[in-house]
Formats: sequence, C-alpha cells, structure tokens
Amino acid sequence: MEKLVHQHGGDLDAIERKYKIPKSQIIDFSGNINPLGFPQSVKNILAQNLDIISTYPDKNYTALRQSISEYTGAMTENITVGNGSTELISVFIKSVNAKKSIILGPAYSEYEHELTVIGSNFEYFPLEEEKNFVVDINKLLTALTADIDLFVVCNPNNPTGTAITSLQMEVILEHCKKNNTFVMVDETYIEFSDNLDEICSIPLTNKFNNLFVIRGVSKFFAAPGIRLGYGITSSAAFHTLLKNHQDPWSVNILASFAGEHLFTDKEYMHKTQNLISDERKKALTEFKSWKNIKAYDSSSNFILLKLLTNKITSAEIFEKLIVKKILIRDAASFAFLDNTYLRFCILMPKQNAFFINQLKKLVEN
Repeated sequence: MEKLVHQHGGDLDAIERKYKIPKSQIIDFSGNINPLGFPQSVKNILAQNLDIISTYPDKNYTALRQSISEYTGAMTENITVGNGSTELISVFIKSVNAKKSIILGPAYSEYEHELTVIGSNFEYFPLEEEKNFVVDINKLLTALTADIDLFVVCNPNNPTGTAITSLQMEVILEHCKKNNTFVMVDETYIEFSDNLDEICSIPLTNKFNNLFVIRGVSKFFAAPGIRLGYGITSSAAFHTLLKNHQDPWSVNILASFAGEHLFTDKEYMHKTQNLISDERKKALTEFKSWKNIKAYDSSSNFILLKLLTNKITSAEIFEKLIVKKILIRDAASFAFLDNTYLRFCILMPKQNAFFINQLKKLVEN
C-alpha cells in the first residue's frame, strides 16, 4: 500500500492511485490552494500570446522583477526569481552552508530535507500548544545562540497558521545580525492574511542583509503548475551565488509572462482576500461551539484543529472523509504534532459547509 504520511498536501495523484477515486471528484482541503483558481484575466492573456513559447525568456527577467517590485514594494535589484520557491529555498540554504540551524516548528518538511542535504546539524524550536502555537520571542532569542548559522521560519506558519509580527521579526533580526546568523522567512501564505502589513518581512530586507524572504504563486494565485517563486534579499553574496549556480532560464517563458500579469490583477486579489477572511471567520466561530474540537486562530487560508476526544484519531477521520471524496491533511506527520491534529484549507462556502457538517458527524455526535 502506498505510504502517504509524508507526502505534501494536495497530492491527488497518490490519493487517486491508493483509493481508486478519480482526482477530479475529490474536494481537496489539503493543498492550501486558492479555491478561485488561476486568474481568468491571466488565462486570457496567455491564450492570446502562446506564440511566446518559441522565444527564450529574458535572462534577467527585468519585466517580471519590475512587476514583483510594484506588487511587494521591494527594490528591483533585491529580487530574484526561480523555478518555484523550492528552488530558492534550496539555493539559499546551500549559500549559507550552515553548520548549525534552527527551524521554527512544526514546519514544512522541505526545510529539513534541504538542511539534511548540506549536512547541517539542525534542531526545531517548538511552538507550544499551551501557548496556542504563538512564538515566545524571549525563549527563541535564547535559543538563537552565536553558534547558530541559520534560522528558518514560515510566516504565517504551516501548519499552525500563527504569525510573527514585523516588529518581533526586527528584534529577531537585530539579535541574529550580532551573531552572524542568517534568517530565511517563507511567506508562502502571507497574502491570505487579514494583517499582511503587520507581519510582512519584505520591508526589513532594506535594513538587514542577513534576511531572505521567499514567496511563490502556487497557493495565493492557484498556480503550482507554472513553478514560479521569488526571493527578496539585499545580500550581494546570495545574488552572486544564485547567478553562478542557477540554470539559465530557470523560469520558463510562460511562467515569466504570466508572472508579469498575475501581480496586477487587483480585483482577483481583493476577491480572494475577502472570501478567505469571511470563510475563515465563519469556520472559527462554528468550532468555538464544539466540545470535541479546538481550532487555532489563523493568519492564513488553513486552520489547524485538535481533537479533544480519544474516540477517534486524525488518521481515522482522514479515512472516513476520503471515502466521501473529502481530502484533509492528517497533521500527525508534522514535528511536535500527533494523531489528534488535522488541518484543512478554506475552499468555497458550500464546500466548507459540507466538510464542517461531515466532520461534526464524526466528532460531535
């Protein structure tokens, strides 16, 4: 039987093979992808310009980086692009070549994988359930000792949904700069936040050259297939290393062209943020009335749940829901979590209501 525990959320091909359910019929609450789908405006532009596949992308991605600059407020010269955020995570970690690292956990498994590849001695700094997975800054600073070369944080964090404020991040960066510690902030989910301006680290890249902020288009713009990620840092050493190690035209012409237009569709952005915000609030309000579930406040498009009953496990809930063609994330494979945790992402209102109703039958009745 195919093992799915450590696979990324949204691996519909693996689910289809194991459960013999056509992936087109699965309601995917595990992938954390914008339920509005890829912006229609960009679909139309791509359809009208498919002849660009006969040309090479601009090696410097000037128009794409300018579009990202206008979208994020980052300086164009501080922006680099890659074949998905995964490539940039890998290159940045290799560029630091950290002997000792700390990951804020629980966390996305790719950080651990890349640190293992370079032979880094890493450990997790645990977010504590007793504090609703909100980071204890003073404890964290104590853990970030002078022998730590790299600190990795997802903000908002996956899978907890909790976030570090920009003011807190500045304190962390000041501390790390004194210790010559690099900080990598993965902002994959930040655009779903109600308080983006309060938690965004991009403005801090102008002040700290030990900071690397990563984003992509897979989740917010529902475009995992085009493999477009971007990173922002004022570290000249990283930009030089990337130029020397990244394959030419790492971002293909369709992804580059799409990216030039994705970041300008303000109507799509507002519609997404309003949908996620409204549905997240509705779900959190609903769970507050349940006796067997605890839901954690989230700054993202997913919510972490904890079972307060021993009558059923997260794995059993997964199995009971998948036969109804509902795919959630059993969160037991994340560091510091166990078989009492599950995670689901916000989809369209009717889908969310259907999932919550089915979950209620399993845990509350």
